[in-house]
Amino acid sequence: MFRFIIALLFVVVFLILSLPIQGLFFLLGKNPKWKHSIDMASLRIVQWAFRVVIRIAGVRLVETGRRNIPTDEGVLFIGNHTGFFDIILTYAYVPGLTSFISKKEWEKFPLLPIWMKRLYCLFLDRKDTRQGLKVILTAIEYVKQGISVFIFPEGTRSKDGEFHQFKKGSFKIAQRSGCPIIPVTIVGAADIFENHLPRLKPGVVTIDYGEPIRMSELADDDRKHIDVYVHNVIEAKLKEISA
Repeated sequence: MFRFIIALLFVVVFLILSLPIQGLFFLLGKNPKWKHSIDMASLRIVQWAFRVVIRIAGVRLVETGRRNIPTDEGVLFIGNHTGFFDIILTYAYVPGLTSFISKKEWEKFPLLPIWMKRLYCLFLDRKDTRQGLKVILTAIEYVKQGISVFIFPEGTRSKDGEFHQFKKGSFKIAQRSGCPIIPVTIVGAADIFENHLPRLKPGVVTIDYGEPIRMSELADDDRKHIDVYVHNVIEAKLKEISA
C-alpha cells in the first residue's frame, strides 16, 4: 500500500507542478518552427515521469526486440492488454512520438488529459461507432505524418487473464496507411497492480517487440484476416515467454 500512495502522490505533484511547463509550451507552440521540439520535449518529460513511477513500483522490466521498431516512419503497435502498467511500461520507452488510443473515460481525469492531448493521444468512445471511425481516421493521418499509434485491440484489459480476440477495426490504421505493424507481447503487468488492488507489488514484466509485419508482404488470406494473423503471432510469443 505504501508504494501505491507514494506513486499516486508523485503523479499528483507532477501534474500540478508541470502546469507552468504546459503554459510555456502553449505559448511557444504558436510558432510552427517550435512544434517538433515541443512535441519531443513533452514526450521526454512524460517518459521521465513514467520511469519514476516504474521505479517506485519496483518493476524490473525485461525488454526484447526493441531493434525491430523502425525509427524512420510511423508504426502501428499492437499489444495484448493485461493491466494498467501496460501503458506506463510501453510509453516510457517508445523511441519517438506515439499516440495511444485510450478509452474516453480517461478524458475525465483532472489535468492528465492536458499531457495526453499534447502527446496526440486519442480518446475512444466504445459505444459510439461514428466517433470510433473518426478516431481511426485521425490515427491514420498521424501515422502518415510519422507519429506512431499504439492500440490494444482486445478493447479493454483482460480481467480473467485470458488473451481475447482482437477487434478488426483497429487494423484499418495499417491497412489504409501502409505502415508496419509491430506486435507487442506483454507478460506480468497485471501482477504489479490489478491482481492485488490497491497494492503495488514489485515484480518482473517482460515486453517483446516482434518483427515488423507489412501488409504488402503477406499472403492474400493473411491480409484479409490480419487481426487473426497478428493475434496468432502474439499468442505464440505469450506461450514462448510463459514457458
